[in-house]
Amino acid sequence: MFVKANAKINLYLDVTSKRDDGYHDLDMVMLPLELHDSISFEHVSYLKDSYITCDHVELQETKYNLINLTLEEMRRRYKFKDNFSILIHKEIPISAGLGGGSSNAAATIKAIRSICKIKMDENEEIELAKSLGADVPFCLKNKPAHVEGIGEKISAISPKNTYFVIIIKPEKGLSTKRVFEESDKLPLEHGNVDDVIRALETGDDDLLAKSMFNSLEKTSISLVPEIQEIKDMLKKDGFKMVLMSGSGSSVFALTRDHKFASAKYKEYDKKGYQVYLTKTL
Repeated sequence: MFVKANAKINLYLDVTSKRDDGYHDLDMVMLPLELHDSISFEHVSYLKDSYITCDHVELQETKYNLINLTLEEMRRRYKFKDNFSILIHKEIPISAGLGGGSSNAAATIKAIRSICKIKMDENEEIELAKSLGADVPFCLKNKPAHVEGIGEKISAISPKNTYFVIIIKPEKGLSTKRVFEESDKLPLEHGNVDDVIRALETGDDDLLAKSMFNSLEKTSISLVPEIQEIKDMLKKDGFKMVLMSGSGSSVFALTRDHKFASAKYKEYDKKGYQVYLTKTL
């Protein structure tokens, strides 16, 4: 069974508060992307354990990745004994704020639920996803959404436009845990999520350019200054809608002009950037 695990970008990310349990309440607007990992799940009856392999050199040690954690959590909850051979073909860059791990976890929930014929209602599915990470419930839905709480409150939104997306990933990635720890030391800053949603649903790109917001950006830029350099370059080159995604370190730019996006992709690729061209779903 093959499952696509789509990347995501945050057009809005507001850390509204830190909770007593150590988690953070978040206010986010996220869009899924065509960019995706491909994951193969094969049920193998004679295996005594599940085996997870990845074609990305930095993820060949997969014992503790989110796919394995998802599999073990589902095994604990639903008591199945089945084992699987799982192969991950990575396209989403890691430590980039693009939801690579979360989308892989969501894909695992979908695949194992289907293969093992596990019955769970929507609330149960979201509760399982939430236990694995704040972005996993969104990745399960895989549709444009306003996401609140610790990722469990999801309201669908209907963007008027489809955007081509240039993504540039700095050489250095960022740990989500570290970014939040450092961000907790700073005063909270907030944006206006209603403007972002209105801009998306009315197709007002000027309003979207002004209202896109990420409260983690300042912290992430202090850790990886290249983030600001890439943002500045993209804006200088004519992109108006530019933001860091998630906790970083990737930076994305939106445009409705495919010819422009394609030309810039080739230019950045020649300059040696880790660059991707994709589009919103």
